[in-house]
Amino acid sequence: MIIAFESIPQEVLENIAFFAVASSPLGPPRELLKFLLLNKRLHASLSSTFNPHLHSRIFATKFDTAALVRRLGPGAATAPKLAAELRRRFIQLGRLRALIGCTVGAMAASGTGTGTGGGNGGGGMTEESMRSLHEMLWTAYLMMLENDGKNERQLREYARLDRWLHAFWFAEDGTSCAQLAIRDNAWPPNNDLSAVTMWLFWFLLKPEEYLELDEAEFRNVISILKLLALGAHQYPVCRPAWVDFVPNQTAGRRSAAPPAYASYPSLSPPPLAAPAVLSYLSLATRPSTGADTVKPWSPLVPSSVSPQVCMSSEWDCEWERCKRLAGIHGPTSESPSGTFKPGTMEGIWEGLFTYTEFTAYAELLSGAPPPTLNKTLVARHQQTWRLHEYHLLLPSGEDESEAETVLEDPQYKPLSPGDPLPQGDGIRVYEPGREADTFYHRCPEPDQVTTEYAKRVREILIAGQGHSAWGQFELIGRVRPGDGFVTLSKEYTDGDRGKWLYRGYFVGDAHGNFTGRWRDTLSPAEVLGYEGCFFMSRRRDCATSKLIGE
Repeated sequence: MIIAFESIPQEVLENIAFFAVASSPLGPPRELLKFLLLNKRLHASLSSTFNPHLHSRIFATKFDTAALVRRLGPGAATAPKLAAELRRRFIQLGRLRALIGCTVGAMAASGTGTGTGGGNGGGGMTEESMRSLHEMLWTAYLMMLENDGKNERQLREYARLDRWLHAFWFAEDGTSCAQLAIRDNAWPPNNDLSAVTMWLFWFLLKPEEYLELDEAEFRNVISILKLLALGAHQYPVCRPAWVDFVPNQTAGRRSAAPPAYASYPSLSPPPLAAPAVLSYLSLATRPSTGADTVKPWSPLVPSSVSPQVCMSSEWDCEWERCKRLAGIHGPTSESPSGTFKPGTMEGIWEGLFTYTEFTAYAELLSGAPPPTLNKTLVARHQQTWRLHEYHLLLPSGEDESEAETVLEDPQYKPLSPGDPLPQGDGIRVYEPGREADTFYHRCPEPDQVTTEYAKRVREILIAGQGHSAWGQFELIGRVRPGDGFVTLSKEYTDGDRGKWLYRGYFVGDAHGNFTGRWRDTLSPAEVLGYEGCFFMSRRRDCATSKLIGE
């Protein structure tokens, strides 16, 4: 019996179109176009205007949505919004795939009046082309913050974003203007585009691919990353300044996210220093053979994490930090605010720190150009830390009416900004001028750090010990509320190695790294000092145990 095409039910046609599209997960839904062009009935029944439900289903097969719903609520992922975003997103991915805006030449070839151009703030950029480039890169950045596997595949395999980023940063006429600036004895620009693209570079970095480059090209890559990682006087490790423990609420710059399917708040990317340091230290020690590309003393790169891991949870704190830096729920003296998860720093850590010749660094602080740093040798030392967290806890079981009274109780007030404290099973602190002392509880086991427990944490102190080739040392510090910025004092217990200040962010979560820069403590805090970079990762067997426990 032959069934007339017109008699096929709508839901059957929809499923046929859906499964035809789902058979090719990468790239735009080209199979759907064939249905839409077949006749007016199919176009009317399958187009995004008349059938947003189908297009939202297609979106969910090609992109991740769990993090979006978790962060912005179910209303951010309605069928009409996802249907509209499906088309917008593949337009942006297509521009990345075509290498639009990654070099000055590509920017000029794309035109400036069509909205498809891209570039930085260099000559010839129009307001519309700059807006277009921002939208394209913010789309990719948000996709990686929401990535649970599908987003990265679209960016890496379809859009070839890693190729775009390589040209942007390292090509002779890359739109980052890094090479152009260095040739003019200037530093590569430090702006929101630089920050977003450096974070994307870190998210997608596969060290083995860069370690296979020829010597000249590899040296070119390392020279640029070296400037960004070690040029502390040009690329601050944090924003607001590290000396502001309770920053002014207006300290963050605002930067609008792209007009996407969700009602995103204003966002501002974290500084480029953290991903630049991690990228540099992942590549700087080039092994003599390809068999040693994954070293225990190198940062844990996101691309090495098992595909079974839902990576979007790794970036929940980065998402929150983007909001805080843009002025959403501004910095406060109370609680880590979602930018730092209690228990993060607990455990054994391994990593390294770098330092350069002091006289060469002094020249940089006096205005020497970038080649001075690139010609300077960088020494590296491995180190091991054992850290414990101590939490100032609000009482449990308080209802909303009692919460305000508890917050004003002196025994639950965080410490004033100042020097760190001695450690023990718990820390009881007496601060001159206070009516009551304050007790900081030792961080419980990981499985006991529940959501309810985290809500009670009002401040986090960190203390521990460590050792390196220079000797043993004590570590003590605290977490800055508002953005999760960690400051640790590192003081050697013997010899004349002195006292150093480690400042940085924890990037990631279970598969993350603590990274940033150290500086001397002899220079006044308000002036530029002698600095180097560092990273610390959880000891691999400890990280594995934590994952098994979860």
